[in-house]
Amino acid sequence: MRPRERRETSEQDLFRSRLDQIIDMNHALVKLARTIDWRFLEAKFGAVYTDKPGQPPLPTRLMAGLAILKHTYDLSDEALCDRWVENPYFQYFCGEEFFQHALVFDRSSLTRWRQRMGEEKLPALLQESLAVATRTDAMKPSDLARVVIDTTVQPKAVMFPTDAKLLNRARERLVRLAKKLGVSLRQSYRRVGKLALIKHQRYAHAHQFKRANRSLRKLKTYLGRVIRDIERRIVGNEDLREAFVRPLFLARRVLEQERRQRGRKVYSLHAPEVECIGKGKAHRPYEFGVKVSVATPVKHSAGGQFVTHAAALPGNPYDGHTLATVIPQMQALIGNVLDRCITDAGYRGHNAPPDHKFKVYTSGQKRRLTPQIKREFKRRAAIEPVIGHLKEHHRMGRNHLAHASGDAIKAVLAAAGYNFRRLLAWLRFLLLRILIAFSLTTQLKSVWRVLHGRLFKSAQHQSVELLR
Repeated sequence: MRPRERRETSEQDLFRSRLDQIIDMNHALVKLARTIDWRFLEAKFGAVYTDKPGQPPLPTRLMAGLAILKHTYDLSDEALCDRWVENPYFQYFCGEEFFQHALVFDRSSLTRWRQRMGEEKLPALLQESLAVATRTDAMKPSDLARVVIDTTVQPKAVMFPTDAKLLNRARERLVRLAKKLGVSLRQSYRRVGKLALIKHQRYAHAHQFKRANRSLRKLKTYLGRVIRDIERRIVGNEDLREAFVRPLFLARRVLEQERRQRGRKVYSLHAPEVECIGKGKAHRPYEFGVKVSVATPVKHSAGGQFVTHAAALPGNPYDGHTLATVIPQMQALIGNVLDRCITDAGYRGHNAPPDHKFKVYTSGQKRRLTPQIKREFKRRAAIEPVIGHLKEHHRMGRNHLAHASGDAIKAVLAAAGYNFRRLLAWLRFLLLRILIAFSLTTQLKSVWRVLHGRLFKSAQHQSVELLR
């Protein structure tokens, strides 16, 4: 069924107080809730539902508001649930009219809602954040025509991969699954496998690589024996074969892959989509996750440096080969034609669409440069602190969402949370300006009254002197 959307009513309750009677209606979250076009989000997210019998889902404003708050304030699902119960502003932002003393949703509802929306529908939150920025004069629509584009790495929540750890973990997963399904193995190698892993780590730390390689070969032998034992015992049983097909496939890949082989490798058994990406950082030569494209306006808007586009790019593509997909997506999101794209030197030899081939300018370029473009090159580094804030304060620094779809979802939600945080700061600034203007007006009126009284008294005194 479609969700039963909430509409604000003026109903009163004898035993409960309305939220608009107990909170400050000038609070930034209240102003943001009134500025967001919730009907637009309901239309976008409601497209995934069908009119069939069943339990109606939770309201769109509740779930979309929770997603915004989660990535705006850098909260986990559990922390968000705790904050929502005790914070009336969070409840008002999500569409509640009366204060709730218990959760009206389950923590797992957040996961199911993210999976249901997917990477196709969630960019509507980023689109609405930019629309709110233009409605509140935090950003001009013309600022979106010229952007800076760069890529970064969104790390996955996986341990640092080594051959020995992967081999031992693959064996442990197979043994655990066999025990769960009632498959008796000839030997599990639990004790000697753990001992071989410990020896390998100690020998490698001591730079005794011959002994370390000997322990590594033992781990490979143990894994190979477990794989062959399981294959023999599931012959003819379709149910067991179906249960073991994916774990056995990953275990074989771990067993067969070499250190310097070309092509995809397995770096994590619970997240095989993880890629090894090197960005040339001295403190972190290699990162394990997915590449993400981020774009921000060249001009610093009144409300700050907003994010105009963010998208995960699986497959670790060359930076210059991402523009063929990034530019059309960005234009569809912002509803504007890009006039100029500023990039770093990593985008040389790009494959931008034909209409934008000569609108992309890379660092170090000498031809087709005007004084204005040269000045805009100095703004290229403005995207670096934006990426830092996305990772540090909006949950892009470590992705706990599963599968490749989780990578795409986390990138979009982090960008939307960053924009809404900038909007909250902008609304607080506007409120401060109003208060300052009001106080200055009051002071001027009081000064004028004092001066007017003094002038009136002096005029009266002069008239008395003249009469004398």
